[in-house]
Amino acid sequence: MQTPETFPTLDDDAILQLNADGKLRHLLTLKGLDRNCLLELLDAAQHFVSPLGSAAVRNSSLAGRTVANLFFEPSTRTRASFDLAAKRLGADVLNLDVNTSSRKKGESILDTIYTLQAMQVDIMVIRDASAGVPAFITRNIGDHISILNAGEADVSHPTQGLLDLLTIRQRLGDFTNLTVAIVGDIAHSRVARSAVQGLHTLGTGEIRLVSPPALAPAANEMPYAKIMDNLDDGLRGANVVMALRIQRERIADLDGIPDVDDYFANFGITQQRLEQAAANAIVMHPGPMNRGIEIESSLADSAASAITQQVTNGVAVRMAVLERVSKVMAPI
Repeated sequence: MQTPETFPTLDDDAILQLNADGKLRHLLTLKGLDRNCLLELLDAAQHFVSPLGSAAVRNSSLAGRTVANLFFEPSTRTRASFDLAAKRLGADVLNLDVNTSSRKKGESILDTIYTLQAMQVDIMVIRDASAGVPAFITRNIGDHISILNAGEADVSHPTQGLLDLLTIRQRLGDFTNLTVAIVGDIAHSRVARSAVQGLHTLGTGEIRLVSPPALAPAANEMPYAKIMDNLDDGLRGANVVMALRIQRERIADLDGIPDVDDYFANFGITQQRLEQAAANAIVMHPGPMNRGIEIESSLADSAASAITQQVTNGVAVRMAVLERVSKVMAPI
């Protein structure tokens, strides 16, 4: 018998996301969501984008609802943006992290979830270092609750994938003629996996995954992407260059990882190297950045950088997802 703290990843996890009418009820992964669904979410998110310095877009679509942010793994950007997104839609918001949760004291994750369910939480935003947690909770929660994945081990980060797609579309338009280069720790990156899933679904012309061999994904994991280990080749003609954080906490004791100086020399994104990319190329990073390791500081702050735009879009995307799943709930 499966214990509560075992979290299997199953092939049908993506199917859990849709209700009987094919509408989004949970967001666990971008895998399995079709082109129309992704474009509808991007269109909805765009309505929540406003220029910096102007009033943030708000409505009361979640008035009377309660959103619980359950972050069993540290986060700054994702947690803050889900918090703001829910409040700007009029929800009551509860924030819980690993340092204050009973799970740290030995309580099973399902007992924690059932406690919050008894408090009449409507939407639970889950971030966890263990793979399979969001889907496991989805299978064991009441039908009236929606689960949103805010980052799952190295498996999935669907709202990050959506905000990356929105940023690319705002800057460059249609995906079909684009070449996107994702550079860094691909093997351990949930950001890369979700971005690649979304880019593939939207018909991106070419997706390149550039990393040292020790940080490359399995050859058969993303067959629609080109795996490369030479940065100059990876950047040549690219329209989008996405640098990933070197995640020392996920890759301890892994052989073949270059030290910081070697990594920047061979895989750091610089102004000079970006000259090989397309003339309209943009630079992205999911944050937090290690300036001078993954990306040259001056480039991160340049006109080519879309990094702060990604942060702005993160709130808009999370508003769109929260509003979308709330529409399939029973009226209050």
